Amino acid sequence: MTDDPEELSALRDEIDQVEREAARRIDPGAGALLIAVAVFALLIAQLLPWVGPVTGARLLLGQIPDGVKVGVLPKVFAFTVVIAGVLGSALGLLLRRWAVAWLLSLGLFVGAVSGVLSIWTQQTTTSHAPGPGPGSGMVLAVIAIIVLLAKWLRLAASRPGM
Repeated sequence: MTDDPEELSALRDEIDQVEREAARRIDPGAGALLIAVAVFALLIAQLLPWVGPVTGARLLLGQIPDGVKVGVLPKVFAFTVVIAGVLGSALGLLLRRWAVAWLLSLGLFVGAVSGVLSIWTQQTTTSHAPGPGPGSGMVLAVIAIIVLLAKWLRLAASRPGM
């Protein structure tokens, strides 16, 4: 062991660099399995009906049959499911960065709000007759998005020193 000030300074700089790098990373631990299951549920939800006979995937691709009226909120929700829910979660698990977890939480919040509003708009109409109602795929997608939001928000808030 040496008491050379230059070596000690270099060692301290290296330790500080490792500490800064560790502070930027998150560790999902066993929660990664819950995230993967929720993403799988989102993919299954895309194959189930969302608005009448229209599946989430067809809604996403704009393949809406004539006579089926779809508002803008279910379309926005379909995009947030794929972008924030599926692709964002995959990116978050791959990068394991604290900043990505916060951005993902924000995107999933937008998805959760647009999903709940999508269900609400499917149940209401301007007439006094009830709406067509949300499909099982839309309901499953909203539940999965809320689960992902809770998990990613917890991971983002778990940064040491917060």
